[in-house]
Amino acid sequence: MKVKQKIGFVGAGNLAEAVVKGLTNSQSPEIRMTDINQERLQILHQTYGAIPATLEQVIEESEIIIIAVKPKDILDVLSEIQMVNYKGKLFISVAAGISLQVIENYLPGAAVVRIMPNTATAVLQSVTGMAKGSLVSDEQAEAAAGIFATVGKVLWLEEHKMNAVTAISGSGSAYYYLFTELLMKAGVELGLTEEEAEVLVRQTIIGAGQMMASSGKTPARLREEVTSPNGTTFAALRVFEKAGLEEIMLKAADAAAKRAEEMEREYAR
Repeated sequence: MKVKQKIGFVGAGNLAEAVVKGLTNSQSPEIRMTDINQERLQILHQTYGAIPATLEQVIEESEIIIIAVKPKDILDVLSEIQMVNYKGKLFISVAAGISLQVIENYLPGAAVVRIMPNTATAVLQSVTGMAKGSLVSDEQAEAAAGIFATVGKVLWLEEHKMNAVTAISGSGSAYYYLFTELLMKAGVELGLTEEEAEVLVRQTIIGAGQMMASSGKTPARLREEVTSPNGTTFAALRVFEKAGLEEIMLKAADAAAKRAEEMEREYAR
């Protein structure tokens, strides 16, 4: 869908740039951005046409405001926004561990959407979990989804599931990067050069991802098709099974989700 509203960004980091890139690739919305790094704002202005602005200008002259700052900074930002006329605006927060209630307490009467994208926004292949506050209209929800659809897929969920989203997709990219690192290391141990191992592993991971995306088959089915009875893949998978890989994965995801819950409690004080 085409996002027609004026959009503002508080924060001009990598995520903000990815969203601006996605928006400007598919449409030409009016975008304003504020950040303490003025050089960064000038780069984004020259690259995408985003207008450098003060926080007050971003709030007053935008209909949708994306708060793209780190969790440790968001309470200070919300305190500043309190001093500006924010009524009637839609706020979208990307800060992990910051609940809708916290933002709504700082900005009474505001329409708020909480989201959790991942780093694949940089290549427009993110998946963004989204939860909306009680004051978000259908039109505002559609606009919020339209913005993040420019950088990948979107999924609306109840807010209580957002910590699971953080554990599975928000942090999930890192799990795959770690697996890739270890597979490269294994290749070197088996006699490949680092360059050879990197080429083989990178392309294998990319190809597997594209197979999952385009084949229409489940990951389980694709795995079964690669695994011949008592073959090489079968031997490797048995090692994973005996080492308790499934339990390790469940524990890792649970640890990430629990840390997200702890962050919510910390910022709710």
